[in-house]
Order: sequence, then C-alpha cells, then structure tokens
Amino acid sequence: MTTTESDIDALDFRGQALPCADCRHRDWLAVGACRPGQACVHDRYARRIDRFFSWHPELATDYLDHPYFEARAVAAKYAPVFRLLPLLDDPDETVRWSAAARLPQRHLLRLRDDPHREVRIRVAHRLQGSELEAMRHDTDYYVRLVVARRLPEHRLGLLLNDPEPQVRRELAQRLDASRLICLAADDDAEVRLEVARRLPPHLLVWLSGDADWRVRYAVAERIAPQQLAALTTDPDPLVCALAHERRAVHLEPPFPTDRQGEQHG
Repeated sequence: MTTTESDIDALDFRGQALPCADCRHRDWLAVGACRPGQACVHDRYARRIDRFFSWHPELATDYLDHPYFEARAVAAKYAPVFRLLPLLDDPDETVRWSAAARLPQRHLLRLRDDPHREVRIRVAHRLQGSELEAMRHDTDYYVRLVVARRLPEHRLGLLLNDPEPQVRRELAQRLDASRLICLAADDDAEVRLEVARRLPPHLLVWLSGDADWRVRYAVAERIAPQQLAALTTDPDPLVCALAHERRAVHLEPPFPTDRQGEQHG
C-alpha cells in the first residue's frame, strides 16, 4: 500500500505534538498562512517544511540554525545565497548538500573532500575544468562516474585506468571512436561490448576472438564483410549464424549456369 502525505502524522522532529500554542507564527493559523499537517516549519516531514518556506521565503534566514537538520536544509533552499557559507561547516551532510547546490563554485572546493559521498556527488555535478578533474581520484566510484560524465571528451583519458568497470563503460560510451581501441582489451566484458558497438568497423578484428560471445556478436553485426570468415566457425551458434548470413549477402553473385551460358552465347 502506498503511503501518502496525509498518512504521515503531524509531529515535530522530536516526535511530539506541534507546538502551535507557543509558535511565533500562531496568529497565522486563523488566516491559513500556516496549516498543521500541510505547511509547518516545526513539522518533522520535509515536504511540509518546504511548503511553509515556499509560502514565506523571507523567513528562511531565521531558521538556518534550527536544531532540526531538515529545517536547516530546506531553509537553505530559500535563504539569500550570501547567508549560506556557514552551512558548509554544518554537522549534517543534508544541510551541506543543500548549501552546495546554490553556493558559487569557488566555495565548493572545500567540499571536494567532504566525508559524505552525497555531498561530493553534488559538488562533482557543479564543478568545472581542473577543479572537477581533481575529483577523478575520489574513493567513491559514483563520484568518479559523475566526473566521467561531465569531463570534456578530450580529457577522458585521465580515467582510462579507473578500477571501477562502470566508470570505464561510461568512457566507452563517450570517447571519440578513434580512441576506443584503448579499451578493446579491458578486463570487463561490458566495457568491451560498448567498444564493439562503437569501434570503427576496420578495427573490429581486434575483438573477433573475444572471450565473451556478446562481444563477438556485436563484432559480427558491424565488421567488414571480408573480415567475417573467422566468425563463420565461431563456437557460439548465434554468432556463427549471423556471420554466415551477413557473408552470404555480400558474396559475389554466382557464375552463370551452363543453361544461362547457352542463352547468352
């Protein structure tokens, strides 16, 4: 059964009843400017906090030091950018992550080594150039994957020796086709499969004896017809059949039969 917002109790972040009687905004209840269970800065549910600040963005600065991390993180979405710098030292990664989404890039360099991967992922999504390149050695593979997705193509060679196959697969999808030969002997079959799908046809012979049948099948689909001979004896029946089919289509037309020769004589 799907849980909806209405199924979530309206409680504060300590799990207690909302402090409406003591709230500085209690007079708003009568006019609907805040609504328990829908829009409340004291609610533990982030969506209701967000709704409150979307109605009253001018109040966000007042809650940047709220004891509840969700309140600080959501307030960071609405507060003036020049007030967010102290949040880079917030003890909670969600708050640092929220601040990193809006601060100018020059302030994000200090977060490249943040202890939490989600913060570093957000930073990698925003940095450019040499500042982004410096994150290619991050200990988390997904941070490096973001780097591989965002670096200019001519700088992707920096990641060719990355230990994570998923990062190298990204390279195989983005590298200029003329440079893909660098990954033709990769240890990971999925990487070699991406290479086989994009490598210039005249270079596919390097993969015609690959250990993985999927790679050889991709080669059989694209290799030049005159180079298909070796694949017609492939141990995999699908690869073998495809090689025979493509080779037959491109063979020279048969010589005329005797009867045809007589007709043309």
